[in-house]
Amino acid sequence: MSRPVYDIAVVGGGILALATAREIATHLSVVVLEAEDQLASHQSGRNSGIAHAGLYYRPGSLKARLCREGRQALERFCQERDIPYDRRGKLVIASHEAELPRLDELQLRGRANGLRGIERLDPDEIRRREPEATGIAGLWVPQTGLVDYRQVSLALAAEARRCGARISTSSRVLAIARKGRGLELQTQTETVHCRRLIACAGLQSDRLARLAGLESPVHIVPFRGDYFEIRPERQNLVHHPVYPVPDPRFPFLGVHLTPTIDGRLEAGPNAVLALARERYHPPRFSLRDAADTLTFPGTWNLARRYWRTGADEILRSLSRHRFAAALAELVPAVRPEDLGPTRCGIRAQAVGPDGRLCDDFELLDEESGLFVLNAPSPAATASLAIGRFLAERALVGFEAE
Repeated sequence: MSRPVYDIAVVGGGILALATAREIATHLSVVVLEAEDQLASHQSGRNSGIAHAGLYYRPGSLKARLCREGRQALERFCQERDIPYDRRGKLVIASHEAELPRLDELQLRGRANGLRGIERLDPDEIRRREPEATGIAGLWVPQTGLVDYRQVSLALAAEARRCGARISTSSRVLAIARKGRGLELQTQTETVHCRRLIACAGLQSDRLARLAGLESPVHIVPFRGDYFEIRPERQNLVHHPVYPVPDPRFPFLGVHLTPTIDGRLEAGPNAVLALARERYHPPRFSLRDAADTLTFPGTWNLARRYWRTGADEILRSLSRHRFAAALAELVPAVRPEDLGPTRCGIRAQAVGPDGRLCDDFELLDEESGLFVLNAPSPAATASLAIGRFLAERALVGFEAE
């Protein structure tokens, strides 16, 4: 019996892969290949659950446009399917004079990106919004939302299946070979034939590109982000997400306090170099992943440039007192005993050989398919828009054949 040949194989089972498969399945035959035994096992299910408004991104950039379009589409998607979504709003707080110019820039960017209702707050106005919060100035951003991205991912998977997509878990891609005008993908359990592929492989994105015989311009360097849960009797400390002003040198937003859609209050994440791409519990070490990171020149170029910041992150990851002190700059009432460990996530950070931290989407568009090499925040927020964008690129490729 001959094996089916799919038009598109989507590699990955996170929110981007599932949003893309859902878009394509109405036009072409699709198979989704996910390495784990469950969907949304990595970044899509291990994040802050924030739907970003579009405050941080350069006006006119692809990131800014996709965030705005994606947030609006995400909110509609959740409302139409009874998925809990709370447009809660958030506070961004400047704690030091040096942060004020960056706060000014965020305000300008937000307005240029079409956000309405942004308010500049003085210290008294910050306390009126959040009585336990403090700072010398702040921004109120009303469009920020709360959502469970794992729940959104599973809803996207269900719709993709209804449109005819096949979704296969426990199907890690081990080899990719060109066969005639198509591709042969060898997984743990089967051989899959397709005409083109779309790779949304997150933590394995650079390796997947190399499996396809491509030279990736970036390398995935994993960063672990630890979260704490505020103990139940203290979960009324804040009622909105409370963020610091981010350091523009890094694509990380800093440790923050975030209410969750299910009524808890979390703190985090930090950003610590990880020695395993997919291990969330001790021992958090993989010989292959550690060697991959430590033999990459970009890791050492990055370390030379930002070793003080890296050392601070490591110390904070080892000390609950240091973690609480960072949060106390925003909300002084936070104490070390308020923090209970809950989980961690691992960010797929693309880094160039020169140590450059990639802060925008990185896409390889090759004859064999589309390879998403970097999908930083706000990728989850923008997932529906990114899925549409990737699907349109794929469909253009088929029309050109």
